[in-house]
Formats: sequence, C-alpha cells, structure tokens
Amino acid sequence: MQPVLAAVPGQDGAVAFLSAAAARPHHAYLLAGPEGSGRSLIARAFAASLLCRSGGCGACRDCRLVLADHHPNEFIVEPEGRDIHVDTIRDEVWLPASRTAPEPGRKVFMIREADRLSPAAADTLLKVLEEPPPETVFLLLSARAHELPPTIWSRCHAVTVAALSEDFVIEQLGADGVDAERAELAARLAGGNLGRARRMVTPEGLAFRETAVQALEAAEHGAQGALDAASLIMDAAAAFKKGMKATLDLELAPFQDERGRTEEAYRGAVKRLETRHQRRERRAERDQIDRILMAMSGLVRDRIAAAAGADRSSMMHTDIRPGPASLQGAVATVAQIERARADLAEDFNRNVRLVVERAMLGLVAYATR
Repeated sequence: MQPVLAAVPGQDGAVAFLSAAAARPHHAYLLAGPEGSGRSLIARAFAASLLCRSGGCGACRDCRLVLADHHPNEFIVEPEGRDIHVDTIRDEVWLPASRTAPEPGRKVFMIREADRLSPAAADTLLKVLEEPPPETVFLLLSARAHELPPTIWSRCHAVTVAALSEDFVIEQLGADGVDAERAELAARLAGGNLGRARRMVTPEGLAFRETAVQALEAAEHGAQGALDAASLIMDAAAAFKKGMKATLDLELAPFQDERGRTEEAYRGAVKRLETRHQRRERRAERDQIDRILMAMSGLVRDRIAAAAGADRSSMMHTDIRPGPASLQGAVATVAQIERARADLAEDFNRNVRLVVERAMLGLVAYATR
C-alpha cells in the first residue's frame, strides 16, 4: 500500500480499493460520501499516487505539490457561486484534457461538489468521459452523488467514503496531542469532519464561534443591538477573507524563479491557481458568515435542549453553559437563522449584508418570547 494512501485515517475499504487501482487506474472515479468523511483527503492521496514517480511516497516534490493542491498536472474544478457552469468544464476540463500535460506523466482532473454540475456542464463532461484522453484520470467528489446524471455515474468506478464517527475524530485529535475536553468540543462542532476539527483546535480555530456569541448577546438589545450584531458578523467575515490573500504568494512560489517571475512552462498552472484563489476569495465571506450563523444556531439549540432538561452530553457547545430561554422564542430564533443560511446558500446574487441584518433584526422580536 502506498504510504500517502496508508496515511488516510478511518477509510480502510476505500483506501484498499484505490491502492490496488493506482497501478492501472480506470479513467474515472466517483468518490461518494457525506460532508466531513474525508473525500478530499482520499482524493488528494490517490492523485499523489497517480502523479508520484514512486506511486505515492508522500515525501517527494510531486506528492507535496499534490497534497497542497498545487501540482501543475492536477486540474481542480470547483463551483463558481452555486453551480459548476458549462464554460468552466469547457475551459478547465475539456480543453486541457486534450493538451499535453505541463510536466511528463499523467493528468488528474478533480471535480469537487460534482453534483452541482449544471445540465449543460454535465453533458460537456460526459463527452470527455466517453472518449477519455490517454494518461488522464478524472476524480469526481460528491456528498450527493445520487443527484448526478446516470450517464455520468455509469462511466465512473464508484468508491464509497464512509462517515467518520465522533469518537474516531476525538481519538485522532488525542493522538495529535489535543486535550480530551478540547478534542470533544472540536469533534462535536466539526460534525465528524477530521480536517475541520483539526483547524478548530488551533489558537484561532474557534474565532467564528466567539463572533457568534458576541452577535447573539448584541442582538438581544433591541434594533440597534441587532444592527451591531450584523456588523460584527460582516466585519469578521471581511477579516477572514482578507487573511486569505497572503496564501496566494505561498501557492505560487514553487513555480517562480529567484526573481519572483513565473517560469514559462508553468504559466497555465499559475493561471489556474490564481483563478481558484479568486473563487475561494469570493466564497470566503459567505462561508465564514455561514459558520458564524451555524454556531449561533447551535448555541440557541443548546438553550432549547437545556430548557427541555437535557444534560451536557447532548449539547453542541459542551464548554458553554446555556443561558435561560423561552422555548417558543428560541425555536423561532433557530428558524430565523437557518432561513438566512438557506437564503445565502441558494442565491449568490443576494445582498449579503441585507440578509444578515434582516436575520438579526428578526431575532429581536423573539428575544422576549
């Protein structure tokens, strides 16, 4: 078994299948599993096994670049806004699939959230899957694989990635040296997502929750407090987005000479990295707002659980003592917050600040119920 695949925790069945497949891979794989199951981690490890000259040693330049999503022969496609559009598939899959790879060896196309392919995008991808170029492997990742067209399904080897249990995530965090209480909290809030849990145990990993606590407190002090809560959320999201900008220079460094100029052979790879970074930046603000709103929802949910007589083991935020709450008002508050999350997820053209302000103002009415 390749070291890079063997290092993937908690997915023995999928790892064993892909380890055997790495030597003579099929042209397309569908990695299907719930959020937090480790689909992206397995996909990176498998891509490293395909692009590494040693079959996935985990230590060479190829492996390091793949595991950081930076390899020039790796083409990563993600939704732009809510969907993956036909132009994206045409420009970032169909055209480069027919061209020579930037470096000798295979090309790997990784399509994340593949269930978000628009009908036209799925048709265009299907044409490539029906006549795949040699030395090219497609990896489709999805938490809702059943929403993919059957024509796409039928041309892929399906690999099921199972959900990770909370106990398993706690165990892995403990092996990383995280104390038991913090490990339990991170595993609970991460919903079984090991990578997310590991980020939460860092010094800044729970900054989104601190904003959620402050926003809830502010929203309980009338209309002005609600507007202050919205500003807290928007400012935190803007700071998170700003912090992402510094990562681009690090991503581009392996493809630049000593003067900081892009080497000619890697211009295409650098352009892809820049495009992907721009997409991540556009989504960063909404993603952080969603984390904050989700934390607010969880905090209020704990108040509901406490009011119903539940003990600490049933709480989401195991380290925060839930405050008193009117059951009716708390339930309405959760519904208001979840409505705002749905609005932001479904319509990327909405004015984000207005959605957040309306949600916070809505909480004022429920605070006294």
